[in-house]
Amino acid sequence: MPGLVRRANRAAGHLPGVAREDSDDELGTDDYPWEWIYEKDAVDEELTTENGRKRKRATAHEPHIIGARMGSFECYLGDTVLLKAEGNSEAWVGIIRDFQVEQDGEKTADFMWFSSPHEIRNHKKRTDFLENELYITPAFDVNPLTTINGKACIMSQASFLARYPTGKVPRKSKEDGKVFICRRGCNTRTCTYTEEFNWEDVYRGRGDIETLHDRIRQGTKATRRRRAAKDELTDQAYKLEAADDDGEGDYGPGTPRTPKRARTKDAVTPSSRRKPSTSKPATPSSHRRLLVKKHLEFTPLATRVLSPQHVLSSPYQLARTQLHVASVPTSLPCREAEFSLVYSHLEAAITDGSGTCIYISGTPGTGKTATVREVVSHLDAAVRADELDDFIFVEINGMKITDPHQSYSLLWEALKGQRVSPAQALDLLERDFSRPSPRRVPCVVLMDELDQLVTKNQGVMYNFFNWPGLRHSRLIVLAVANTMDLPERTLSNKISSRLGLTRITFPGYNHEQLMRIVQSRLEGVPGDIVDADAVQFAARKVAAVSGDARRALDICRRAVELAEADAKNKEEEEEEEEAEGVPQTPSKKRGRKGQGAQEKPATPKKKKGPTGRVTIETVRRAISEATSNPLQQYLRSLPFASRLLLTALLMRTQRTGLVESTFGDVLEEMQRTLKLAGESRPLTLLERKAAGVTDGAGTDAGLMGSMRAKNTSQLVRPAGLSAAAVDLTGAGIINLEAHKAERPSKLRLAVGDEEVRLAFRDDPEIKALGVLL
Repeated sequence: MPGLVRRANRAAGHLPGVAREDSDDELGTDDYPWEWIYEKDAVDEELTTENGRKRKRATAHEPHIIGARMGSFECYLGDTVLLKAEGNSEAWVGIIRDFQVEQDGEKTADFMWFSSPHEIRNHKKRTDFLENELYITPAFDVNPLTTINGKACIMSQASFLARYPTGKVPRKSKEDGKVFICRRGCNTRTCTYTEEFNWEDVYRGRGDIETLHDRIRQGTKATRRRRAAKDELTDQAYKLEAADDDGEGDYGPGTPRTPKRARTKDAVTPSSRRKPSTSKPATPSSHRRLLVKKHLEFTPLATRVLSPQHVLSSPYQLARTQLHVASVPTSLPCREAEFSLVYSHLEAAITDGSGTCIYISGTPGTGKTATVREVVSHLDAAVRADELDDFIFVEINGMKITDPHQSYSLLWEALKGQRVSPAQALDLLERDFSRPSPRRVPCVVLMDELDQLVTKNQGVMYNFFNWPGLRHSRLIVLAVANTMDLPERTLSNKISSRLGLTRITFPGYNHEQLMRIVQSRLEGVPGDIVDADAVQFAARKVAAVSGDARRALDICRRAVELAEADAKNKEEEEEEEEAEGVPQTPSKKRGRKGQGAQEKPATPKKKKGPTGRVTIETVRRAISEATSNPLQQYLRSLPFASRLLLTALLMRTQRTGLVESTFGDVLEEMQRTLKLAGESRPLTLLERKAAGVTDGAGTDAGLMGSMRAKNTSQLVRPAGLSAAAVDLTGAGIINLEAHKAERPSKLRLAVGDEEVRLAFRDDPEIKALGVLL
């Protein structure tokens, strides 16, 4: 039998209640089991009318529960009691509306809550409250009888001053911390108050509970959506809503919005943003406390702050900034249906105060995480506009944590503001979610990259999908993954069944949607530097492969960078031509050569077309860079001597079947290949250089040495091969023994044969040697 919760040492970041120690003077020091007190000769019809909408109703064959007893302490329907707050010395005050028995046999009660002025976080709250004043609220919740911590006394200000002329309850009195003043009702979520009343006139006992609840609910504003659902509005309600008529601007006229579902009672008690607890950390080993994260604070990333002058200095920089995948747009185009679906599910769960799981799947780059963040941002705007219950948001990315169990610590830190180890956080979360609390705020958890959080025993997934099913958890889990069948393919049946049936799939973007996304990013960029055909070409290329919006943005961004580089090169060339001026008139022979040299490079300039503008050719270059292997790009950029050495090594490996060869064998393989080679300008230059170095003479001596080598059927070793072998070893392309290019040194490829073959397959200089790879 659960006993009374007393002096718990666990740290909990609960909202501030009423300062109160355990009422040992009333309940005693012994924990007795709670017993029901039944009304004798009860009339079922009268009780049903008085206590409508209750569970476990009394029938004509069984007496009606009117109270509960623990030892000598008794409490009845309509009594005002103190409830012990978990983990600290504060208490909450509530009126008992009904007694109930849960399915597991636990004895509970339904409480209508009072709220202290300190629990109201809205900046519009009243400041003329008294020291021991409480506000009666229309919110109520079910809690076990074990949380009752004594009785409280509520009275009007006149009655309080009549009993305590000094305005304070004597500290040594048994009534210290139990007597409060109530002058107004308040809806803590919207921070609206009723007119001042006399407590003795509005409440005399349990017969006035429903009348009091209706009075507070009608005298305060609940939410604007609930008011809008009614056919007629009173003048008072119209005045209360006048300040929020412009709230549609946060959502936009085209944003889908789902109205709230009607509910019989508020699932969330006085809502307030959580404040850091003044209690000690949960474990003696952890002495470091962190404040609760700010609302809607995502996992922080390293960012660089640039001045507006630097970002907006040119249209190219502005386009690159807006096309960056990390740039947050003002709206998410082409995801209106998914946005509306996620918004309606989250809004309903937060409003009802219930836990739920939502599985969101889709290929990478389809806007899953961005849509969820946009939904949460709109929900937070609704909270600030007093249209929705407060909630906590925490994002857990499987790619940003080293161990999946760290998600426990991140969740506990977001809820309570305390950093503990994963094992401690798991234990604290289990106890916190399994126990009811009248001040628990709904928590929305975004679990991104879900496949990275799967462990061997799948314990992390089980706990996060099991907690929302607990009655008092109020945990909402948004699981985001790249595959639709991840629960069935990876997770066990007991986990996938807890995930529920709420699944939202994000399809890949088609080329029209990708065009809209890119064009929306380019709005406001001056100069019209991007052709519409270029955007359409990039969108069609990406849509044909994956429909990844991030891929399309990266390609367009790289195309802008290439166009900017072309524009800068053209400006530099024009400046150089202006600085050099008109050259002096050379001799006729040299003048003809100079004219020929100037006329030849003039031809490709005409083929380039307009520089500084993103065209289809610019996008094609960007796509080629994005789809090619960086290793192949490096191999293609190597000098001719290095490419010649790698080609000879690859041919030696293909001919002998041996992965490892010597440097001398590779040179012989190269010489056999060169015997069959025709005229090759790069090869001729290398041979001339090698012959000149060997003979120590000039160009004529080198040519004669080359002729003598040909006459003796011996080829001269091209220059630069030894240096090329050492450079390739340093780059990690080949493995060379002792890093010395000597004939006995062993040599082998450090990369795949296919990489070298693909890189040199279309090399014109390699083809000129007659080598087919």
